[in-house]
Amino acid sequence: MTPVPPAIAEALHRTIAGGGHVCVVTGAGMSAESGIPTFRGTHDSLWSRFDPMRLATAGAWRDDPALVWGWYRWRMQLVCNARPNAGHAALAGPAQRVPLSLVTQNVDDLHERAGSTVDAHVHGSLSALRCFACGRAHDGALDAYVPDRQRIEPMRCTACGDRIRPGVVWFGEALPDDAWATAVDAATRCALMLVVGTSGLVYPAAGLPALARRHGATVVEINPEPTALSAEVDHVWRATAAQALPPLLG
Repeated sequence: MTPVPPAIAEALHRTIAGGGHVCVVTGAGMSAESGIPTFRGTHDSLWSRFDPMRLATAGAWRDDPALVWGWYRWRMQLVCNARPNAGHAALAGPAQRVPLSLVTQNVDDLHERAGSTVDAHVHGSLSALRCFACGRAHDGALDAYVPDRQRIEPMRCTACGDRIRPGVVWFGEALPDDAWATAVDAATRCALMLVVGTSGLVYPAAGLPALARRHGATVVEINPEPTALSAEVDHVWRATAAQALPPLLG
């Protein structure tokens, strides 16, 4: 088992002993060990293989909704086939005994399937489907996934007949107001923030660690690679989520 750096163990112990709040912010690296590709930083990341302007904007949806839906149905199936890793499981326990807020940039449901309550999905959720035109939530069954089919015609809204889109935040769209307000609140009142598996490149979510520090929190980065946040945090642990979180939170 990976040993916990003493300074990080002390920061967690001090927070718990003092009744302080812990905020955990997770990014794509959190789910990488479950087989979900990250978006940046590796040769097999999602954006190294796909053009985000063709797949993750409202304009792309208007131009070719079947292509965009086909890509997201592939991603939904990838998540469906994945299993929470040891890092997800480790996070599910402390919430029962420590004031903890979980904020994620991930659009998968692996935290929930591991037993955690996610306080804020700041970039939306793949499963929160809604109508592109009227915004009505889609509460019906998901269409069947067809392997190797690049284009899949989206389902239709029962209210207005327009196409059903994935419930993620596309480039150029605002973050969900409620989720973002929850994330900001957690960052401003925590005594300790753990930033796990995020590149620190996507704003405004990447600004949460700096916000926490301005309000007096100790910020710990857990990531196997240096990131844009590394020089701005109090402690850095070069480890993956599945390596670091079980010994830290167990």
